[in-house]
Amino acid sequence: MDLKLQGQRVLVTGGSRGIGLAIAQAFAAEGAVPIVVSRDESHLAKAVQAIQASSGVKALSVQADLGAPGSADRLFKEVGPVDVLVNNAGAIPGGTLHDITEQRWRDAWDLKLYSYVNLTRAYLPTMEQRGHGVICNIIGMAGVAPRYEYICGAAANAALIAFTQGLGGGTVRQGVRVFGINPSPTRSDRMQTMLQQQATQKWGDAQRWMELTQALPFGRMAEPDEVARLAVFGASPVSGYLSGTVLNVDGGQMYANPSK
Repeated sequence: MDLKLQGQRVLVTGGSRGIGLAIAQAFAAEGAVPIVVSRDESHLAKAVQAIQASSGVKALSVQADLGAPGSADRLFKEVGPVDVLVNNAGAIPGGTLHDITEQRWRDAWDLKLYSYVNLTRAYLPTMEQRGHGVICNIIGMAGVAPRYEYICGAAANAALIAFTQGLGGGTVRQGVRVFGINPSPTRSDRMQTMLQQQATQKWGDAQRWMELTQALPFGRMAEPDEVARLAVFGASPVSGYLSGTVLNVDGGQMYANPSK
């Protein structure tokens, strides 16, 4: 299927690893030009190489800390307008309210919650002026299935879900679509580290982390490519009536275990 993305400029935050890199690669496979953003210069270099190796597309890269004040406006000035903005940066720590200090909470929200809001604020006006554009927010299932042990992330994700739904219902008047994706646990270095910590706490053996995935749908975590392909399809013109919706990618887990 031709997704009609040839030559489109796509900005992907947190685009050097995990879901972000998979999204950048999936857009490149459709002929789009990814612009990947990350705080880590070495990861960015590897990401650009991986994208070119998989698709032949020369991606652009920008090193930036999107949790810093004014970073969204600086990024817009450096990169300029894009056709698609994928907000994906941010890793919120696990823990209860007692485990996370106020400063750590604020730092996490500056990168995950406020970078999404501020980048949208920076990029939306030019999209509205020209009458087209797409914003895709990668959020997380904790926003609809909050857990005590991930309270900081659950609260931020719930806010981003409301932000996406409310915004996407209004931007269509100017021809701009906004939608979101809530991935459940997805295979990545960060997720493996978290599961190893849980396995250590539960069994005293970090190497047993894979056992924690056996109760998940299909007996595994989601793959980054599964989230990425949905993001690309949703952002493409063939999904032109999609806006204000946040899609849950959890293998039906929320409905199979409604109390969790």
